[in-house]
Amino acid sequence: MNDYLVFGLAGFFAAFVDGALGMGFGPTSSTILLGSGMSPAVTSTVVNLAKVASGAAGGIAHWRFRNIDRRVVVRLAVPGVLGALVGTTVLTNVDGDQIRPYLAVLLLLMGLRILLRFSRRPREAADRGKPTSTTFDDRGTAVAGAAGGVTNGLIGAWGPVVTPFLLHRGLAPRYAIGSVNAAEVAVAAAASASLLASLGSGGLDVGVVLAMLIGGVLAAPLAAYAIRFLPEKGLGMAVAALLLVTNLRELAAWAGLGAGRWGLYALVPTLVGAAVLWPGRKAELAMAPTA
Repeated sequence: MNDYLVFGLAGFFAAFVDGALGMGFGPTSSTILLGSGMSPAVTSTVVNLAKVASGAAGGIAHWRFRNIDRRVVVRLAVPGVLGALVGTTVLTNVDGDQIRPYLAVLLLLMGLRILLRFSRRPREAADRGKPTSTTFDDRGTAVAGAAGGVTNGLIGAWGPVVTPFLLHRGLAPRYAIGSVNAAEVAVAAAASASLLASLGSGGLDVGVVLAMLIGGVLAAPLAAYAIRFLPEKGLGMAVAALLLVTNLRELAAWAGLGAGRWGLYALVPTLVGAAVLWPGRKAELAMAPTA
């Protein structure tokens, strides 16, 4: 029972982060499940099944709060589904123990990606309410959706690939996060269906799936509402630090590092501190008078 409570809390935390930031459910929950000893293929299946339910709840809530651009959802979902099928095909045709270090590296990169995203200065509050059609350049959206689909099939990572791309292209944050969450339902459904068709239900713990489903469904509407009030930078930094520490530990164990692993762990607060301080320092340098 205690284990199921942990997985339920993991689902709640991962869904809340995902709904508030537009990223984080897959990397966060995959890190927890892989760390518990679950195989990569079963982990991806559980994560994507949980994402279907939590994503549907979050998508409805984002629609209710008018955080969705339907055109963006379609342009992401179609290539995302195709990419997810590619990712799950790779995952089910390799040995789980051999791929674990590579998945840890990929999750580590997702952590760095999230850290980079939230190290930048947030958009001005005035930009958050602008209509999407006046600010968004949608070139490359389909490619980003396909790439996000592949990583989603492998480790459940959809948002860290797609959300920063949309923000970079000029989509207001509330629309980027809402649209990414809505498109994620189709991508996760395709990934989980593909994995179940290849693996069957063997190895799946129904209790774990249900615990994460319940936790995710409870968190998703709350996150859709809280997105307007939460300090997204602090939450993003916390998620990035969690991914970095956990997957550095996985890689250190795989490489057989002894005391040297503490040197790797020390990199995490250094990177997070630099990400927090750099935007302010960069602004100071830009304002400094030139000789």
